[in-house]
Amino acid sequence: MDVIRATHLSKSFGLVKAVDDISITVKQGAIYGFLGPNGAGKTTTIRMLTGVLTPDAGSVVINGIDMARDPLTAKLGMGVIPENGTVYGDLTAEVNLLWTGKFYGMDRLTRERRAEELLSQLGLAERKNDLVRTYSKGMRQRIGIACAIIHSPPVLFLDEPTSGLDVASRRLVIRTIREMNQQGSTIFLTTHNIEEASALCTTVSIINQGRIIATDSPERLRKTYDLTHFVEVSFEQPVKADYFPQDGIVSRVEPWGDKWRLYTDDPDQVIKFLAHQAEQDHLTILSLATSSPSLEEAFVQLTEGEG
Repeated sequence: MDVIRATHLSKSFGLVKAVDDISITVKQGAIYGFLGPNGAGKTTTIRMLTGVLTPDAGSVVINGIDMARDPLTAKLGMGVIPENGTVYGDLTAEVNLLWTGKFYGMDRLTRERRAEELLSQLGLAERKNDLVRTYSKGMRQRIGIACAIIHSPPVLFLDEPTSGLDVASRRLVIRTIREMNQQGSTIFLTTHNIEEASALCTTVSIINQGRIIATDSPERLRKTYDLTHFVEVSFEQPVKADYFPQDGIVSRVEPWGDKWRLYTDDPDQVIKFLAHQAEQDHLTILSLATSSPSLEEAFVQLTEGEG
């Protein structure tokens, strides 16, 4: 079943075409990642999918309900975490949850039970009676997620849900996303964090300049659009980029913290070169590792090619 189906969506702001004739299909139970650089059209798309913006052209169907014909029913079946949170800072966490549950038509006992459950799950039980404006960004994001999922929606839209969060809050948010998906929610996720998309998503679309330029599983995108491996090496002694061969064996050399990354189609030859050269030059290798192509490499190659 197609839980989310958008057909030929377009949206312009003045002379700027933010979204240009895109179509999206998300199957039930999927975690769908929507990636793109800043200004690519991600947020405009998610606002059209959730009924915040009206498309200039095209249609949106959520759970079989046409957004244009019956927006209220369509919205009752979704949870939304926008780029900028919508929780009320002058209310407590608990009141935010109870108020949101009431909007979704939940009876009092059900929303009280669900609010208690979510506050505990998201580590906010001890601060439930504090005003949300006294919370850290990570805590505000957690209460925003709690409000979005209090009614256990079949579809959950998340716009950059972990942007700017500390490590602990980010892990908690990701764990909650996975749990919601395991409980049956279909997830639509926009993110700048490509590693996050690769770890979470079953399908990924990449949007650039308002158009979708690729859609596939993260693994197939990775393999299809970049076949280059890299070898990562660190020496005890300092070396410069011109120390490494760039004569066809190595296509690119980049500093990576205190290490060097050598991109190559033949990691075996590069490793043999490094070992031989280090012995000849009396260098001490501190670390040496190889890696397969990443989704990030595919993302960069695709978006640069379109720019």
